[in-house]
Amino acid sequence: QLQLVESGGGLVQPGGSLRLSCATSQYTLDYYAIVWFRQAPGKEREGISCISPDGSTTHYADSVKGRFTASRDNAKNSAYLQMNSLKPEDTANYYCAADLWGTVDGDCPHLGDIDYWGQGIQVTVSS
Repeated sequence: QLQLVESGGGLVQPGGSLRLSCATSQYTLDYYAIVWFRQAPGKEREGISCISPDGSTTHYADSVKGRFTASRDNAKNSAYLQMNSLKPEDTANYYCAADLWGTVDGDCPHLGDIDYWGQGIQVTVSS
């Protein structure tokens, strides 16, 4: 019922940057933790980042730590993933996902916790 729409993907050269957006037209996003996943061909879906409902807490997988930054603007019903210093191994389909009343104290919500999914968006890092 909560519709998440992703944008901002595409093709970028190694070392470049992209910002993914995840937005809803509904005014309920502030009650959800937002989790970012990615899945490359032949690999399992990997949780890479999450942000608490109020934006005060974030977590990152080791593979993206220091390069990616999660943020959100609840007034705009949007969440963002800024991706810098992109590498070819970052190539994947990226998903935002929402967990109602999700907590991110010591860990991110997992696949089984997710209530709603974005449609997925392709990020390709190649020269």
